[in-house]
Amino acid sequence: MKNYTKENICGLKAEDFHGEIDGKNTELFVLKNKNGMELCVCNYGATVMAIMAPDKNGKFENVVLGHDNLERLINNPEPYLGTTIGRYGNRIADGKFTLEGKEYQLAINNGHNNLHGGKKGFNAVVWDAEQINESTLRLHYLSVDGEEGFPGNLDVTMTYRLNDENMFIIDYHATTDKTTIVNLTNHAFFNLAGITNPSPSIENNILTINADYYTPINENCIPFGDIAPVKGTPFDFTTPHTIGERINADDVQIKNGAGYDHNFVLNKEKAGEITLAATCTEPVSGRTLKVHTTEPGMQLYSGNWLNGFEGMFGSTFPARSAVCFETQHYPDSPNKPQFPSVELKPGETYSETCIYEFIAGEEK
Repeated sequence: MKNYTKENICGLKAEDFHGEIDGKNTELFVLKNKNGMELCVCNYGATVMAIMAPDKNGKFENVVLGHDNLERLINNPEPYLGTTIGRYGNRIADGKFTLEGKEYQLAINNGHNNLHGGKKGFNAVVWDAEQINESTLRLHYLSVDGEEGFPGNLDVTMTYRLNDENMFIIDYHATTDKTTIVNLTNHAFFNLAGITNPSPSIENNILTINADYYTPINENCIPFGDIAPVKGTPFDFTTPHTIGERINADDVQIKNGAGYDHNFVLNKEKAGEITLAATCTEPVSGRTLKVHTTEPGMQLYSGNWLNGFEGMFGSTFPARSAVCFETQHYPDSPNKPQFPSVELKPGETYSETCIYEFIAGEEK
């Protein structure tokens, strides 16, 4: 098999990610496009380690928080940094849900909640990985019946692709042999200025979100179940605002999330269509990120709980030095029948797409 990691601009070394976990080998993969962009992935957690993207002057920098070796990745103070999240992304209240008349109890690993699949979610397993070509990586994981308390053997295949339009495309597919719930997402932490020591705040980033509504949360970050208008609130990004403009507002929802940690109900004419979810611009570098998705929701997280830990090549990650755009179904959907369903039955195929599109501004 061709070694695609031999030459790269991100500085990561394949040998620093070689290991064996649960009988499976870990590796580093580097995807490239004709424009010089790179997407670096470790199959532990199907983790995005680096995205090398150009600024308005053509300078390439890593725009996601990450680590430079396997040991740091495994012992990450922020265990979801860049990883694939499953079997259920986001929170399930009290770790409980009922499916076809049977109640299931999951691990409680976030206050009173089950978060991001439990104590050992998809972020902490080794995925089978095959690099198809210079720009495409196929990842596979079989989550067995009962794993982390979830029913059914869930067979998941993901494709990561970096195309020549500077789009990082994630295609998710899954099937099950027993009715289950599934809600997959990627948890890349973006800093469009480029990571440094310390990585700069994302509060100057100019953000628009294609959502007229969001799902308000209680003090445990669980949605009440209502769909509330963003108009007149700090959650109105239907027109451009900096992330920091209202992040410390005297607002109960901002206080419940310690900033932004909320699900936005994306505007859709038809369920499952791929639409623009968000546009985020870092004004100094000129980099813009556009997020497109088939999903009904997107969790905006403003890195409120980052604490300054060290990452790749001496970079550090203080509070609010990253922003996450987690395209997904809504939090606690298994307990909210009014929300779009997250059930997957035998014979059905879970199929979702997320696209992160990178645009470099022009020098003025």
